[in-house]
Amino acid sequence: MKQVSQITAAQAAALVKEGDIIFGGGFGMTGNPVHLLHALAATNTKNLTFIGNNVGEPNLGGGKLLLNGQLKKMIGSFFTSNPDAVKAAQSGAVQYELLPQGTLAEAIRAGGAGIGGFYTPTSAGTVIAADKEIKIIDGKEYVFEKALKANVAFIRAWKADTAGNLQYRMTEQNFNKAMATAADLVIAEVEHIVPVGDIAPENIHTPCCYVDYIVQASLSAANLGSSASVKGSSKKVDEGRMNMARRAFAELQKGDVVNLGIGIPTLVADLIKPEHEIILHTENGMLGVGPEPDGDAGALDYPVNAGKVPVTALKGSSYFDSADSFAMIRGQHIDVAIMGGLEVDEQANLANWAVPGKPLLGVGGAMDLASGAKKLIITMTHTNSDGSAKIVPACALPLTAMNAVAVVITDLAVFAYPNGKLTLIELMPGATIEEVRSKTSATFIEALS
Repeated sequence: MKQVSQITAAQAAALVKEGDIIFGGGFGMTGNPVHLLHALAATNTKNLTFIGNNVGEPNLGGGKLLLNGQLKKMIGSFFTSNPDAVKAAQSGAVQYELLPQGTLAEAIRAGGAGIGGFYTPTSAGTVIAADKEIKIIDGKEYVFEKALKANVAFIRAWKADTAGNLQYRMTEQNFNKAMATAADLVIAEVEHIVPVGDIAPENIHTPCCYVDYIVQASLSAANLGSSASVKGSSKKVDEGRMNMARRAFAELQKGDVVNLGIGIPTLVADLIKPEHEIILHTENGMLGVGPEPDGDAGALDYPVNAGKVPVTALKGSSYFDSADSFAMIRGQHIDVAIMGGLEVDEQANLANWAVPGKPLLGVGGAMDLASGAKKLIITMTHTNSDGSAKIVPACALPLTAMNAVAVVITDLAVFAYPNGKLTLIELMPGATIEEVRSKTSATFIEALS
């Protein structure tokens, strides 16, 4: 068996050339090769294109490269979590390209598999698909996305053997596994280096043929940013929000595989009991998500969910990478997605990721889930803070998905789309039909039982 070279983070950084395209693994700061990125930030190498789910956090990971002015372009799915990235994009200091999270993962996987590109239903009919090739397949719109490759991949694994075989821990696979296949030069930052044979063959996630160098570097809580602790992740709870969560929970069937968005949908998790046999999915690579751990333990000890919050793993849970996770979503293996919304219209279109006047920098996995789940439930307040309607004749905000919504649950009412028609099927506690009529600008059928 070959022996892969072990080098320092500084030596790894020296291998990156001016103008290179680099992959940066991680979901938030989980599985993030922070030591490699910080070593690169200590160099004068500039004009880099950074490809990752996000550009780290302020002054952390890729965030250091951004603050140093080393990036000319960033490609990812969620830059909004880093205010420095938002500022750089708004000012024009850094070029950027936004891709849905599943499209990003699949584009990297395609690059590593020698595939030039692929057609996906995700983003069809949205601004993300503007100027891209559209193909109708079996009567459905598909968007062509080009594969992504890089000159250098900085990835993070839990363990490497001396041959370069890699094993990831918990939700640390995320983008790392695909990135390891799609770069000319792959450098893995790892917690532990062990002799060949110490990692059982069935536990090797990235075979040694992909890896060029390994760097040993230990993580600390300071490297994990916002995922360092469960403290501060408390949910906003009031009776109106809980009523919506309870009504959304009533839509679930025993044994459903369910993905919960941020905000009101997260409250549904507190209603699920073992006897319901409901399996929670999180798009960063986990099936069988349990509740948040007690105390202040963080991502050093636990997996994280899509909100980058540490969670526990139930018996029978499984971990996988982001490309496989979004293949589950896109392939309609997720029974129900419960998401928040900004607007829903008479045609069952959803807008929930962008508002006018603000940068379009945070699509994440919303488009993939909205178009890929078998059933999409939207929970949201009935009106905006200024009293304007959120259930409208046609969405004015940038679309997330077309003809995708099955059920809308607000603090006032429940709507569905039998026969493709927006239909009021239920009033929420304390609401009146007159109030719903006055606060809904869309035309709807009344079918209250």
